[in-house]
Amino acid sequence: MNNIRPYERNVYYYETDKMGIMHHSNYIRIFEETRIHFLNEAGMPFEQIEAQGILMPVLSVECRYKRPLVFDEPFAVYPKIIKFNGTTLYLEYKLISRKTGEICVEGSSSHCFTDLDMKPLRTKNKYPDIYKVFNDYVGYEIKE
Repeated sequence: MNNIRPYERNVYYYETDKMGIMHHSNYIRIFEETRIHFLNEAGMPFEQIEAQGILMPVLSVECRYKRPLVFDEPFAVYPKIIKFNGTTLYLEYKLISRKTGEICVEGSSSHCFTDLDMKPLRTKNKYPDIYKVFNDYVGYEIKE
């Protein structure tokens, strides 16, 4: 199992609004960037999953705002798989300001594994390599 680093970057100017804060819709995009980073770090990039004819559509997403990020503020996102049953994946995210150490946003998302016709797949028997990666990281806490 790989040691996974948090996803880190700064707030881009185009992500901010007239008040100079990150627009609320961009946090959902950050969650997606974080998922892609997480999969790369875990050794199972999206390209590898999709090459096997598997999609991971979003079933739900939730975002709770605590404090807005501002232009050029550095942040880190800590994803965590909280549940995985072989067909559905549940993640949580904590977005922390690297400037202040505050939790700025907490969120979650759920995803279903499907074939190209959007029919749900059970990964445990048919795709054991994919199943193992996600199952191994259930509850995994990212350390600094």
